[in-house]
Amino acid sequence: MAELTVTNWFGNIVSHPQVVVEASSTEQIIAILKDPVKYPSPVRAVGSNHSTAPCGVADGGTLIKMLGMDKIVSITNQSVTAQAGAIYYDIAHQLETSGLQFYVNTEIGSLSVGSAACAGTKDGSFYGEYGQVGSYITEVEMILPSGDILEVDESQPELLQMVRSSYGLFGIVTAATFRVRPIIPMAVHHETFHIADFCQKLPQLWARNESMMYYIFPFDDLITVEFRHYNPGASGSPNRICWPLRNYMWATVGPKFCNQVTNDISDLTIRYGVINSFCALWRFKLENLVSSDYTIATDQIIHYPPVSDDSRYTFSLWAFPEEQYASVLPAFVQFSKDYYQKNGYRTNMLNVGYRISKDQQSLLSYSYDGTVMTVDPVSTANPGWPQFLDAYNAFCAERGGLPLMNQTAQLTPPLAQKTLGDRLKQFAAARKKYDPQNRLLNNYFQGMLAE
Repeated sequence: MAELTVTNWFGNIVSHPQVVVEASSTEQIIAILKDPVKYPSPVRAVGSNHSTAPCGVADGGTLIKMLGMDKIVSITNQSVTAQAGAIYYDIAHQLETSGLQFYVNTEIGSLSVGSAACAGTKDGSFYGEYGQVGSYITEVEMILPSGDILEVDESQPELLQMVRSSYGLFGIVTAATFRVRPIIPMAVHHETFHIADFCQKLPQLWARNESMMYYIFPFDDLITVEFRHYNPGASGSPNRICWPLRNYMWATVGPKFCNQVTNDISDLTIRYGVINSFCALWRFKLENLVSSDYTIATDQIIHYPPVSDDSRYTFSLWAFPEEQYASVLPAFVQFSKDYYQKNGYRTNMLNVGYRISKDQQSLLSYSYDGTVMTVDPVSTANPGWPQFLDAYNAFCAERGGLPLMNQTAQLTPPLAQKTLGDRLKQFAAARKKYDPQNRLLNNYFQGMLAE
């Protein structure tokens, strides 16, 4: 049988399955898993396929596209249940019509319910809350490799903890339930710091008890921090302009402009002078226009096109214990400058990061042992990006960084095993109980789990 070609959303991760299926029902997925002749292994399921790692690659096997299973099953004043192919952006706006919102209003609105239920995500944590979408999953329905249906809920905390980071290796998720809350006014503002000043002030900034997402500009020695907090006393009408402005600049104009500059200007000094000027404009807009005492959290979520275009971008991330960040961030800034000086390469967009609270809701959580702060390079994959990522991964692992198996690009088995250690071994042992025949195990996870 001839192999097919499927790429991730960005287009840089290629899969060659023998069979591709558009899922329409639970019964169809059961039939697929029970027929290894017609539907060869590995069987992998994908939603919008935004992962920057080859989690959904099914070389020689069967790829199930889940977006056709997109029904919102039920909404109550405390929860929403939806099929695995439903998209986060769509659910969030449906919740808004009922006066509700997600706890974590993550930027990538193309996130599917199935991915949210069993894969890692990121967002700056609000005070006393988690920053990972899956931490608010309360129930998951999945089809095991045997074809049996397994339902896992909060009455099985240890199993649910594993399922939240199972990456489709226990079974194919068909539906999940999220905890939700009433809409609360949210305030946002931005402040820019010199890197050294930011690192010195970190304890004071943490003491504000605000969510922190930030934009890192290594070649300007600057960082712009997005502070958010709930503001239930806000009066008047919400500002419905500042988040769409942020999203348009960040997800459309920014990558499109930086990609065009990269393609059109060969002189590196001029090219990055133009990009640095754009970053200065970006900081100005954040500080002066993306600021309000009353916004709606749902407005943060970005609706990316189903098929990527010339405004697409990609990224990677490592997380570090927050108490080490004052040394890690300046080292990363210097690393970026040294790498550019030696290799003539730098990312052609800014870098970002998040502060994510300690979270043991999933076994492979990158903030399992404590609150973390991340370093996330962002790029349109300008020439030299893969080689930069290899150096960046080594830099992060040497400094005690923790990866995310679906969003740390070019992660290698030795780095995953070194950084995730015993929790990865524990997960590997549990996976075998649910998939002893390796029906769902692709080459990427086989390497990560040392199998």
